[in-house]
Parts: sequence; structure tokens; C-alpha cells
Amino acid sequence: MAVTIKQIAQACNISRGTVDRVLNNRGNVKPETEELIRETAKRLGYVPNPAGKALAAQKKNYVIGILLISEGIRFYDEVIAGIERAEQEIQSYGVSILLKSMRGYQVEKQLALIDEMKEQIHFLILNPMNDERIANKIEELTEQGIEVLTINTDIEDSKRISHIGCNYLKSGETAAGLLGLVTNGIAKIGIATGTPMLSGHNQKILGFNTICKEKYPTMEIADIVETNDDDLCAYENTKKMLDKHKDITALYIVAAGTVGVCKAVKEAGLIDKITIIASDLIPETRELIEEGTIKATICQQPFTQGYKAVNMAFQYLVSNITPAKELNIIKNEIKILENIN
Repeated sequence: MAVTIKQIAQACNISRGTVDRVLNNRGNVKPETEELIRETAKRLGYVPNPAGKALAAQKKNYVIGILLISEGIRFYDEVIAGIERAEQEIQSYGVSILLKSMRGYQVEKQLALIDEMKEQIHFLILNPMNDERIANKIEELTEQGIEVLTINTDIEDSKRISHIGCNYLKSGETAAGLLGLVTNGIAKIGIATGTPMLSGHNQKILGFNTICKEKYPTMEIADIVETNDDDLCAYENTKKMLDKHKDITALYIVAAGTVGVCKAVKEAGLIDKITIIASDLIPETRELIEEGTIKATICQQPFTQGYKAVNMAFQYLVSNITPAKELNIIKNEIKILENIN
């Protein structure tokens, strides 16, 4: 039998009206009383009435803001597909999505877009650059009553309510482990990262480097170039790296820019001489695996990231359910020719 507000009131020895105000977020209750009510409701297994939640949400017209650094990056197509699926499921509750995107890694641009959105939203899902100014903006939003959830990449020392993404250290470690197996632990490696502005990219390199040092000391990192998650930039910088380091025998592609990296390898006539481990599985990466250019790619379930992020924001706004975990880690997946279909 469902737990009622009356039962919670009796357990707390508090009026039903006070319990109702707390559970429906109407305020004017002492903090210690609110804490008692919420703890009791959780202990008794109270679940809000769905019809009541829908009615309350429709009256408030909640808007979930989403800001992604996604323009020109095919990986985010699946993230957005997950967002759109979740949006369809919450529409009946009167909750809507305001999705904005940007290209490149300009902190000032991200700050400006956040400021542009903040008057229109009640919650923000943010794909942040790892910069103190962004952390300060998250704290500012929190103080204004707008909670922030980071998606895909996190930001250190910020006040965000939770994060959803993969374990980037483990992703880098996995890439190094795969490369070690394929090359018998002997390789001169070039790394094509996205940008140092994203902590996830840096963590992948850290994980990769750790495994090289601990398990494969004869796998040496010759150079690291940035792709800025752009194929043209990836092509140009990879070409320069290959010209500079003629002895490179392996490449680790940390983020987007896979097509550009592989184009540079092909033009240099090194497809049969360089082992490539990539990240994520966009259609172009799939084709490169099928033709044998890429040996393996490490994926992070982008659809799930987008879908779960919206649902966590929805649960917080409509049911006042704070994400149970600070870090919501999506499992890495290894994809090779034999399991990409």
C-alpha cells in the first residue's frame, strides 16, 4: 500500500499541511523540520502521485536548459538523440527543453550563452570547459536556484549537482592496454587529443600514459597534437606530427577528428605501418574499422548520457529527487570489426 502524507505527518508528529508544503516544495518550513520530513518520507518509501506531479509541473512550466559544445562533432548526434527521446517522455508533465550548441572552445562564448539562457531555465545540463570562470558561473547559477549537471566532461572544484559521463581515466587505460596487446608492447606513439580545455580529454591521456609506464615501458609517446575536435585541424596537425616523427608506429585518437587523422595517415602511405586506436563510433569511424584503417575504438554510450541527463534533471525538478551519486559513470565499450554490427 502506498505511503500517504498523513502517515508521514503522524510519524513526524507534524501537521499534514507542513508535510504537504515540504513534499511539494512550497517553502516556509524550518530547515530542520524539512530535513526530518524528507528523511521520514524516504525511510517509509513515499512515492509522489504521478498525476499530482504532472499537474504541479504543468503549472510551473519547468524548462531544462542544455548547452553542448557539439557543433561539427558527429559524436553528439547520439547524445542529442538521447535528449530528444527523454524529452518525448516528459512532455506530458509540462517540462520542456531549451537546447543550445556552440562550436569550438572559447570560454567567453560559453559564459555568454549561459547568461543568455539563465533567465529562461530552471535547471542546466552543461558540457563544460574546465576553466575557473566556468566553475564560478556554475556556483553563481546554484546560488540563484538553478542547479547544474555536467554531461560528457566534468569540471573540477565546481558546485555542479552531479556529473554523467564515462570513466575517462579507464578509457585511456583501456586504449593503452589494447595497443599493448596489438603491438606486443613495442610502439612509438603519437596522440591526437581534442583540447586541454576539456578535463575528459586530459584524463584519457593520463590513463593512457599511466598504463604505458606501468605495463608497457617500451611503448613510448613521441608527440601529442590537438585536433580541436575538428577534422581539418586533425588532418593538418597529424600530418605535421608524422612529418616530424618518421618512426611513429601507433596513434591514439582521444576525441573527435578521427577522419582527419586517418586521412593524414593514408596520404603518408602509412596505413599498413601504423596501428590506430580511436574513440567513439560515429558512422565514419565504423567505415574506417571495416576497411581496416582503425583496429579498435573505445565508446562511451552517448545516447545513454543524453537520455539519463534529462531524466535526472526532470526528477530533480518535478519530484525534488537529487541524483543519488555525484558521479554517474557510463561503462566504456570496446568495439572492433567483429562486434560493430
